[in-house]
Amino acid sequence: MLRLNVGMKSSEGGGDVGTLSIGALAARFGLATHVLRHWEAMGLLHPGRDAGGRRRYGADDLTRVATILVLKEAGLGLNTIRILSATADRATRHEILHPTAEELRSRIAAAQASLELIEGGLNCEYEDVTQCPGYRRLLAERITERITERITERSDPRSPAGEPVAEAGAPA
Repeated sequence: MLRLNVGMKSSEGGGDVGTLSIGALAARFGLATHVLRHWEAMGLLHPGRDAGGRRRYGADDLTRVATILVLKEAGLGLNTIRILSATADRATRHEILHPTAEELRSRIAAAQASLELIEGGLNCEYEDVTQCPGYRRLLAERITERITERITERSDPRSPAGEPVAEAGAPA
């Protein structure tokens, strides 16, 4: 689990009070320093510099790193995260995040259905789980859901990308 502690009270790794060196920041999040340099090169991070030109990271940088990690965990790529961090426009943010939220909801529902099936197998007292009536019921429900999803997908005249689906033998 990611924990964010921005209450920096002293200089870690030398430099300005309340700032972190690249090594200290990387260690705090369990990252390699080259990851932070890459994110900086992509425009995701904008650390300050000390008199010697060394990167110094403050509380806002910690928040940005935590945000990047959470968004990556949610499935967003670095380019998308860069676009999000560069815009203050609510409509743009919604346009980018809405499909990701829908995908996450779908993945959560699939994981929940899988967990129910696994728990059904764990709770079954039959020697052969495939003979367990409760497990068979859960399996039948899952198969019925998949068949219904496929029928719905086939009846939709548009592909997942939103382009009309070409019929067999028809030019694309």
